[in-house]
Amino acid sequence: MNNTRAEKTIAIEEVLETAENMRWSIGENVHEKLVEEIYKNAAQIAESAIKRTGERSRSRLDQTLDKIVTNRITGIPIMIALLILVFWITIKGANYPSSWLSGLLIGIVHPALKTFSVNIGLPWWLDGFLFDGVYLATAWVISVMLPPMAIFFPLFTLLEDFGYLPRVAFNLDSIFKKTGAHGKQALSMVMGFGCNAAGVVATRIIDSPRERLLAIITNNFSLCNGRWPTQILLATIFLAPLVPKQWGGLVSAAAVVGIAIFGVLLTFLFNWVLSKTILKGVASTFSLELPPYRPPRIWQTIYTSLIDRTLIILWRAVVFAAPAGAVIWLLANIQIGTGSIAEHLIQFFNPPGILLGMNGVILLAFLVAIPANEIVVPTILMLTVLTTGITAVGAGAGVMFELESIAATKSVLTAGGWTVLTALNVMLFSLMHTPCSTTIFTIYRETGSKKWTLIASLLPLLAGILFTFILTQVYRLIEAMV
Repeated sequence: MNNTRAEKTIAIEEVLETAENMRWSIGENVHEKLVEEIYKNAAQIAESAIKRTGERSRSRLDQTLDKIVTNRITGIPIMIALLILVFWITIKGANYPSSWLSGLLIGIVHPALKTFSVNIGLPWWLDGFLFDGVYLATAWVISVMLPPMAIFFPLFTLLEDFGYLPRVAFNLDSIFKKTGAHGKQALSMVMGFGCNAAGVVATRIIDSPRERLLAIITNNFSLCNGRWPTQILLATIFLAPLVPKQWGGLVSAAAVVGIAIFGVLLTFLFNWVLSKTILKGVASTFSLELPPYRPPRIWQTIYTSLIDRTLIILWRAVVFAAPAGAVIWLLANIQIGTGSIAEHLIQFFNPPGILLGMNGVILLAFLVAIPANEIVVPTILMLTVLTTGITAVGAGAGVMFELESIAATKSVLTAGGWTVLTALNVMLFSLMHTPCSTTIFTIYRETGSKKWTLIASLLPLLAGILFTFILTQVYRLIEAMV
C-alpha cells in the first residue's frame, strides 16, 4: 500500500515537473493565441446571429477615432500630448487656489493663532509645537495638495468616462508585456501622476496578483502632484539661468517633463528586473474590449472624483502631516549640548549627503517629510536658515516657511552651498525616494504584507541613492576634465 502511494506521489511530481518545463518551453504567446482564437470564434458566431440597427454611424465614428488614437505612429504622441495638457492645466490651474489657500491658512490664520496664543498666555513651547509645528505642516499640505488633486482627478476621470483611458492601456500594452507586466498598469501609472496612493488603489483593475504587485511596487516612480512643485521650483531657479532668458521657461519645463519621462522608463526597467527575479513569471494575456466613446457626465464625474479620490487621499495625507510637523518642530527646537537635534542629525547625514551630491540638510528634510512630500522645500529652507544663521524676509529659524520670491529662495539655498549639481540630484532624489506615508499605508492595506510594503518602500530609495551617486561622480569627473 505504501509503495503504491509512493509511486503515485512520484508520478504526480513528474507530471508537475513536466508541466513546469513545458510552460517555459512553449513560449510566451500561447495564452494570447488561445484567447485570440476564442474571441475570433465568438465574434464569428455573434456576427452570424446578431443584427444591429441604429449603431452604424456611431460605430464608424468610433472606428475613425480609434484609427487615430491607437495608431502605432500617432497613438503614443497623442497620448503624451494629452497627458502634458492635463498636467499643464493642473499646474497652471492650481497656482491660483494654492496661493489663495496659502495666503489664508498661513498668511492670515497662522498669525491669528499666534496672537490668540499670546493673549491666552500659552507657554512658548506649546505655542510653537501646536501652531509652528502641527498646524503649519497641515496647512502646507492642504494648500499645496488640495488644488492639484481637485483639478487632476476630475480631468483624469473625464478621460476615463469618455472612453480614452482604455486606449492608453492598449497603446502601452506591448511595452508593459515586454517588461513582464500587465498592460492595465498604464492606467495605474498615469493615476500615480496625480497621487501615488490613488495609483496603488487603481491597481485593483489588474487581476493577476503577480502583475498587480509589480504595478504597486513601481508606482512611486510616477511623479505625484506633491513632488511637482519641488521639480518646477528647482528647474526655474538653477536650470533656467543656464540659457538665454527667452529660453529659460522652455528649458525648465523640458527638465521637469524629462524627470517625469525618466520615471516612466524606471517603471519599465524595474518591472523587467522584478519579473526576472523575485516576481518571475509570464505576462498574462491582456484581453481588452475597447468601450464605445461617449459624452462625459461632467457634474457626476466631478462629484465622484472629489469625494471618492480627492478628499479621501487628502484626509490620509493630513492625518500623517500633522505629527510630521510636530516632529520637525521638536527636532529644530530641542537643544542637546551645543546644538539642536536637527543640527546633530545634519552633521551625521552630511558625509553620505555630499557623496550623493547633496548635503545633510537635504537628506534630513526628505526623511522627516516622508509623511508629506509637499513639506520638503519648506523643511529644507527652515533647516538651512537654522544651520547657516542667515536672515531672510519671512524666514524663521526652527519654523517652516516659504519665501515669496524665487530670488529670495535662491539666496537661501545658495547660502546653504547649493549648486546646479545639487539641484539636479534633488530633482532626481525627489523622483526616487521612499514613498510618502500615505502611500506606504495604502500599499500595506492593498497587499496585506509587510514584506511587499518594505520592498515597495526601499526599492525607490535604493534607486535614488544609486542614480544620484552615478550622476555626481560623472558630473565631477567631467568638471575635473574641463
